[in-house]
Amino acid sequence: MALTDDTKQEIQQGYRDVLTGKDIRARYGQRLMIAEIAKYMGEITENDGQRTSPASACVVEAGTGTGKTLAYLIAAIPVAKALGKTLVISTATVALQDQIVLKDLPDLKKHSRMDFNWALAKGRGRYLCMSRLEARLHDEGNGDSDTMPLFLLDGPKSEAPGTRAFFEEMLASYGSRNWDGDRDHWPEQIPDDVWRQVTTDHRQCTNRHCSYFDSCAFFDARKDLDDADILVANHDLVLADLALGGGAILPEPENALYIFDEAHHLPDKALNHFAASVPLSATRQWLKQLSQALVKMQPYLPGGSQAARSLDRIGSASRDVDLVLARVYEEAEQNTGWEFNEERRTAQWRYPEGELPEALVALSAETRIATANLVRQLGVLADELQGAFDERKEHELDRETAESWYPVIGSFHSRAEDQLRLWAAWCEEGGSPPPARWAVRQRWDHAEDITLYSSPVLADNLLYSRLWSRAYGAVLTSATLTALGRFDRLNARAGLPQGSRFLVVPSSFRYAEMATVEVPAMSALPTDDGFTDELVKRLPDLWAGEKATLVLFTSRRQMIQVRDALAPDYPELIITQDDMAKGEVLRQHCSRVDAGRPSVLFGVASFAEGIDLPGKYLHHVVITRLPFSVPDDPIEAGLAEWVTRRGGNPFMEITVPDASIKLVQAVGRLLRTEQDTGRVTILDRRIIARRYGQLLLDALPPFRRIIER
Repeated sequence: MALTDDTKQEIQQGYRDVLTGKDIRARYGQRLMIAEIAKYMGEITENDGQRTSPASACVVEAGTGTGKTLAYLIAAIPVAKALGKTLVISTATVALQDQIVLKDLPDLKKHSRMDFNWALAKGRGRYLCMSRLEARLHDEGNGDSDTMPLFLLDGPKSEAPGTRAFFEEMLASYGSRNWDGDRDHWPEQIPDDVWRQVTTDHRQCTNRHCSYFDSCAFFDARKDLDDADILVANHDLVLADLALGGGAILPEPENALYIFDEAHHLPDKALNHFAASVPLSATRQWLKQLSQALVKMQPYLPGGSQAARSLDRIGSASRDVDLVLARVYEEAEQNTGWEFNEERRTAQWRYPEGELPEALVALSAETRIATANLVRQLGVLADELQGAFDERKEHELDRETAESWYPVIGSFHSRAEDQLRLWAAWCEEGGSPPPARWAVRQRWDHAEDITLYSSPVLADNLLYSRLWSRAYGAVLTSATLTALGRFDRLNARAGLPQGSRFLVVPSSFRYAEMATVEVPAMSALPTDDGFTDELVKRLPDLWAGEKATLVLFTSRRQMIQVRDALAPDYPELIITQDDMAKGEVLRQHCSRVDAGRPSVLFGVASFAEGIDLPGKYLHHVVITRLPFSVPDDPIEAGLAEWVTRRGGNPFMEITVPDASIKLVQAVGRLLRTEQDTGRVTILDRRIIARRYGQLLLDALPPFRRIIER
């Protein structure tokens, strides 16, 4: 559709209204971004609501201070409404998702005449399940519940003091509507193992047959999705929806205009989403739990019923899986070149080019067949239980039995499906590039396990076939989409369509006036044994006289070593990101600065990207070493192997561009507003001593450079 005059007018008027209403001035980069996105969307052709132009995406790199969110909202909302498409905004982090829903969209609505509504879209696993919470409290109150405890699946109960009180507080908060049941809106971080006990997935949820359906947090949140002009989702939910065929949770891709904010995360999220793993011993333990559940369930099922017959078939299928897993474990344990060292009780083995030994190929095929049979039989029983919810039909099972057991069987079914994904992946013929396949052996004091893994090494084909080829339109934006000044690495990793357009929006920051990048003289390189000792010696000089410093490490172990060496001499100065929850770490840092006391933050990768400390809260960023990826990562190694086989140089094609993106992100912590000033110190001399170092240095913002020779 060519942009109509009315749509253009609405975009321009919307921008003018926001500038006036918020009393802010227009930014060149923001205007450029609005124009680019509107033009891209306006050039998509359609017939009867279906896209007829070739698949394409619009990729916009826009640094801090551009005002990206406002730019894409103002450009995309009028176009999406004119097309009758849903605007799906996807972020990588919950923080940005909440910011868009709670601040940016209300702000735009308030200061413009644009007419739109929106809804937050999150997966079921982010919401409280009242049925499971009630069962959790019921089980704690009754040593031997009349029905099968749902938490048989969760392993041993936590004996931590206050556990029951915590769940009761949760119930009271939800009941009084002080909390909406969203995990991310609970005042403190809820540990994964605690949260798993009170949430559910689509296999365990009885949906409208649940007695809590009318007060369900998830379905409450879902009510607004169908009528919303804008859905604010996250990359994981978009990928989960695509894995289900698209249109299960979000609109079908053909009816959606996507905006991927923090888009540099999308390829990695896609890889994680399509990876699979099976811990062999833990799975055999799980099969024992399944057998125990079947025994406990039997008395509730009428003899000779379809459900009772299913129990026998599940028991038989479960034994078949157990027997073949024992053989897989023996094969992997005895015929793999495991290498343990003194410090680590973990050994990893990667299968070069994803090729498995013949014995494992044969065993994987057997395990796949056995697991597929178990999945099928569990599915039959789940269907039988679900059938009992329909009160209009006669059924062999009573509803109460079905309500108690459906979530239990659903959980087993879901886990069995996850296992089947690994065996299916291990049986597939290797593509180009072949998948990464590896095994990890872990030892504990009284047990050990071997976990098998599979993952694609590139998400390009997955994203192209499931997303780009189907989407009506897609915009990707982030502060870091180029690597070494080019979009090639993103293109390769995300499989973007040929007709895509790319734009780097110039920054409004006056970098050379605002900050310096300094490379001091160092006697050791990060690859030398004495580097940690030199960090201990140099860091106090670097933070001397500074009010707010962030020191970034690439290794958690090294961060702790340096902290332990320095903390006694500098009490009440250093906070590491592991000391407490992220929000609390940042709060303590800011309160120290507010009190006029110096504060030094130590962090690793997540602090190199995900924190915002404007003005006085950060004046100095110290980068201890260049952020090259860990050499033993099996996905990276598999990709490097493939690049080498094709005559490429994996270090220059993958490692250096990826390090460049991470370095730019780390440096980006320093300047958050146009008033900020400060300095970046890089303690890794390879940035000037190695040929690739110049590329990394030149890809940084144009700070004034101070390099000691």
